[in-house]
Order: sequence, then C-alpha cells, then structure tokens
Amino acid sequence: MLAGCGSAPVVQGRATSMLFLPDRVGGLPVTDGHSGKRSDAPAPARRAENTDGGQIDDLALLAIDDIEDFWSQNYAGGSLPGTFTPVSRLVSFNSDASPGIELCGENTVGLTNAFYCFKSDVMAWDRGVAIPVAAQYFGQMGVVGVMAHEYGHAVQQQARLVDDTTPVLVAEQQADCLAGVYLRWVAAGHSPRFELSTGDGLNHVLAGLIYIRDPLMTRVDAVLTGGEHGSALDRVSAFQIGFSGNVDQCAAMDSAEITKRRGDLPKFLDLFGDTQGGNSTITAALLESVMQSLRRIYAPANPPTLSTEPSACPDAGPSPPASYCPATNTISVDLAGLKALGEARTENDEQELLQGDNSAISVLTSRYALAVQHEKGLTLDTAVAAMRTGCLTGVGQAGMAEPGQSITLSAGDTDEAISGLLTNGLAASDVNGRVLPAGFTRILAYRSGLQGDAAQCYQRFP
Repeated sequence: MLAGCGSAPVVQGRATSMLFLPDRVGGLPVTDGHSGKRSDAPAPARRAENTDGGQIDDLALLAIDDIEDFWSQNYAGGSLPGTFTPVSRLVSFNSDASPGIELCGENTVGLTNAFYCFKSDVMAWDRGVAIPVAAQYFGQMGVVGVMAHEYGHAVQQQARLVDDTTPVLVAEQQADCLAGVYLRWVAAGHSPRFELSTGDGLNHVLAGLIYIRDPLMTRVDAVLTGGEHGSALDRVSAFQIGFSGNVDQCAAMDSAEITKRRGDLPKFLDLFGDTQGGNSTITAALLESVMQSLRRIYAPANPPTLSTEPSACPDAGPSPPASYCPATNTISVDLAGLKALGEARTENDEQELLQGDNSAISVLTSRYALAVQHEKGLTLDTAVAAMRTGCLTGVGQAGMAEPGQSITLSAGDTDEAISGLLTNGLAASDVNGRVLPAGFTRILAYRSGLQGDAAQCYQRFP
C-alpha cells in the first residue's frame, strides 16, 4: 500500500470548487429546458380554505405538497431539531374581493401578498393579484419559489430558529436560504411534481427575488416600516447560500453573519438624500471619473485608456456598449448605448427588471477588469476568464464604496449590477462579450469579488 501511494501520479494545477466552475450552478450542470409542473405531476393532495378551485390555487397547493414532501425527507436533527409537521391551515384569498376575510389580524382587501402566521400556524396567499403576477412574470417556478420562502418561515418556527426578538431581516434571509435548499432538490431532479432548469428557469426565480427587494429607504424609514426584508443583493445572496450549501448554513444566519456579508457596501439613503438613490446620467465626464477611481482601486502599471470613438480591434471582438481591446489597451465606449443602459428604470417600465447608472458603470468596470487581467498575461477569451472578470468587477465595485473615490456607490447600486448580470450578463463576460450561460453563476462570481479581493479572484478562477 505504501509503495502504491508513493508511486501515484501527481496531478498538476490548483483545485477549484465545483461552486466556481462556469458550467455549474451550485454543483449542478447548467441546463436549459422545461421549468414548471411536470406533465405527469399528481393532483394536489392538500386543500385550502376559501379556494375558488382554480389553476392558481392548484399550483400553490401542488407547490406546498412538494415542499412538504421535501421537508418530510430532509428535516432531521442537527440545526433543525424535533420532527417536521406540515402547516396546519392553508387559506386562499382574493385581495381584489371585498369585504375580504380576516387573517392573522388583517383584512385581506388589498393584501397583495403571500405569508405565514407564526402564532396561528397559517399559510395564506393572494390568488387574485400576487400569485398571478408572480406566475405571469416569473413563471410557475417563480410561484413555487414564493411558496418555498413562506414555508421556510414555518420551518423556522418548528426548529425554533426565530422568536419574537429576531430581527425581520434575519428571519427573511433564513427563509430565502431555506427556499434555496429546497429548489436545489428540485433542480437536481428529485421532485415528482416540478422541474427547474439551472439556466433560464433559475434565472426567473432569481428575477423574482430581485423584484421583491426592499425599496430604497433611509435607516429611519427601515425602523418605522417594521424592519428590513433585504435588498436584491441580500435576498439573492441568501438564496444562493442555500442552493449551493445546506440547511446548517441557513440556520447559522444571524445579524453578525449578515453584517459581515454586507461589508461596507451602502445600504440606506442619506437621511436627506435623493430618493432616487443618486442615479446619474452617463456622460463622458462621469466615465472619466469612473476610470480615475478604477485606476486607484486596481493600481495597474499600464492603465487602459478610454475612447468614445468607434475603432476596430485586431485581437478581440466587440462587446457593446463597452469593449476592451488588448492590442491597444483601450476601452471603447458607445456613449449613447451606455447612457441608455444606465437610465433609471423599475419593473413597472416595460415589464423589465431594475436598471440604473450602475447597470452601465458595472459593465465599464468589467472592461477595466479585463485590462488588469491582460497586464498579468492571463487568457481573456474563455468561460473561466468571464468568471474572473465578474469577480474582479465585484472587487472594483466594492472599492467604489470606500470613501475618497472620485465616484462612489450609493444605496441600490449593487442591486442594479446584479439585475444587469441576470438580464444581459455583460459584467461577467469575456473579452469578446460572451456571457456565462447561467445568471446564477454570473451573480455568484460578482458576489465573490464584492466579498473578497483580487487575489481570491485569481485563485478561484485561474
């Protein structure tokens, strides 16, 4: 045995976690295809009070069947003590119907939400507005994601992970994480009721998390409105931790863990700040300020130059509205295109996700990150290079949150960046503008840079 071990061949290179491979999502292969109810899915077994017997309630109940199936198999000891017991009461309501019904101390008229009541062990959902909207914009698995989050609150209750003193943000982050644990089980093919592709299907679930983020608010607003539920970055981060990890990591989430994960990134508007979050129009002068900040943050020996004139590049393809040419060490910008990408927009405009100035600035940052890699002699036209670029973009953006920069991040800017990573992916693309196939992976690369440093980016994505 000793001789066998001594003669074993040595594999050269550095180990890379399955979590950080460009063709993987939480260790699973990147897949496309059907996401939603299986063609051979059984009829819902559970019943809801006040149901209209329609398709929305059938979908919600089928999701609850599946979630309870998962937790009955996976709720055992460790961080989830005791025995799993299904939620005792399920209620459907229509928020558009008057006079409504009383649930958990509230009348359901205008209550466009799904929720779980701790004290009465009731799970309820709005079949009139909230769930149909989730189905319309985020697909059937968007609805399943909503139900998984609310059921996460029931799991918290049973495991005694939360009590009346637990901050709302902690409870919400844990529930997002627990939903991620369940949905990975679905994506791995274990659900008898649903399928979830790790490409487009999971993108829609993540889009739903971005949609339900907290609005921009001051710290005082957060207190007066009953506490934070989490920014888009918070919610996606917690979900990804659950999807890529396990229940123990969800149970371990507390205020200290969330504070550490957030780092020094801006979370609130100034008390007398701009209610739009400081969104700036993209101009040539603003881009020069960004270039100055990035030069200080990345400290390259040979900084790239910025051009707003079109030009051909002999060794790389275009990635409009911002492209990097290694041969000339130049970042070429289509100013009109970048300005359009940076215009403030919410989901109410043209049924698209959040967008703002950092949707554009994060893309420019990624092209600067390519220049930094080029200076190190690294390959720029591979999927690993796209991951590394996303990571270094996160590093650059975290640097913009530090005081003294010529341009700084404001509250909501990272949400704009991850929304852009999900919709166009350019901030995690290679030198030719080829994006990583899964939005989950693009956001993960960016997050790893926000919460790390350049050395970690080079180590994880060699």
